[in-house]
Amino acid sequence: MYQFSYAEVLDETPRGARERERQAIVRSIELLEAAEKSGVRSREAIEAVLFVRRLWGVLIEDLADAENDLPQALRADLISIGLWIMRESEQIRLEKSANFKGIIEVSAAIRDGLQ
Repeated sequence: MYQFSYAEVLDETPRGARERERQAIVRSIELLEAAEKSGVRSREAIEAVLFVRRLWGVLIEDLADAENDLPQALRADLISIGLWIMRESEQIRLEKSANFKGIIEVSAAIRDGLQ
């Protein structure tokens, strides 16, 4: 994923954090689009699923933190969306689904909300 120095994290503004989250979601969309073209059994699918699961694991952990400044209802909604994305990506990993498009569309909506 992305690496940042400790000083960058300390000096981070909410806008900077949102931009990094947006960049990570953009990357997940790119990986999912490549996976959709290559198919469920492809290396691209494995890479996309792993990235998406790690990304949403981090995002959900942050959203669940009581110190997160977002309104509680919004945090709960985003956690629910993240859990859905993780479940869908697990179904892809198990080759029980090929719903890349659904994950891409939801991720794009979240990306657009981070602008």
